[in-house]
Amino acid sequence: MIGKIAVEEHFAYEGTIAGAEFLHGKSAIWPTLRRHLLDLHDERIAQMDKLGIEMALLSLNAPVLQAMTNTEEAIELARRANDFIAEQVAKCPDRLAAYAALPMQDPEASAKELIRCVKELGFKGTLINGFTHREGYAESVVHYDLPEYWPFWEVVEQLDVPFYLHPRDPVTSQQKLYSGQPWLLTAAWAFGVETSTHALRLICSGLFDKYPKLNIVLGHLGEGLSFGIWRVDHATVRDPRGITIKKKPSEYFRSNFYFSTSGNFHTLALHNLMMEVGTDRIMFAADYPYEPMDEAAEWFDSASINETDRLKIARTNALKLFKLSGDKSTSAHV
Repeated sequence: MIGKIAVEEHFAYEGTIAGAEFLHGKSAIWPTLRRHLLDLHDERIAQMDKLGIEMALLSLNAPVLQAMTNTEEAIELARRANDFIAEQVAKCPDRLAAYAALPMQDPEASAKELIRCVKELGFKGTLINGFTHREGYAESVVHYDLPEYWPFWEVVEQLDVPFYLHPRDPVTSQQKLYSGQPWLLTAAWAFGVETSTHALRLICSGLFDKYPKLNIVLGHLGEGLSFGIWRVDHATVRDPRGITIKKKPSEYFRSNFYFSTSGNFHTLALHNLMMEVGTDRIMFAADYPYEPMDEAAEWFDSASINETDRLKIARTNALKLFKLSGDKSTSAHV
């Protein structure tokens, strides 16, 4: 299929590649991964051409900013990274777009930087790599349902841009569940547990009652929540334990969340998500270069879904959500 828009693709630059090396440097794939993270135009665009991907939305490599414990340094790095990717997108605006990287250690600074990125640099939203930290404490875990973040969420709603919640591993002190089995960390399991729980915290906090126009994006076909959301409803209705939200959790899941295929190329899981939320809230993504772009595209192009749904997921849903309809190319064919 020609004309796909990939909504969760990643990059690094010289100011952040050390963070990626810390996480992946011992892996056999690191030399290739490093090259692909740093390449914004050559090999990346060539692959997109080959696989029918018209545009990629780029985000800073994980977790980088969210893993920092010096708030002022995080604020400065966010600005430098956003300026860098803005320059790169400007070289190829019909093929690349960007998410803002934000220093979520400081909600007020994050709101200001998001305003700058959207209004001055033309960014399409923000992608945040999970929870953040308190100043000076690497084992602290701060989620964005806390009241201190609600003024930030008000700005996101006013700007009318998506907030993409991307995974990261739990901090070391909270990895006891995976003790002795490190292969269950990262994308195999821990990423989904962390991110789906964070999403449920947002839902159950009442955030979407206060800011009903917020749009949150989850990758990896919803981090497993499409399978489990009925049971969340069932349990919170039977035993609410003080929850005060106005609707069932699943209603917010269907009205305030979008989803991408990033890194989860499994047709049965896609069918489950389609049945739970419909096809208007699902978008194509590869998760490149952490996942192979060709595997993502070839799976999606041949997945057993009808062509109307394929076009929505591949393209038109992203055009609407990210307001890309003004970009140069608006055609697609199967």
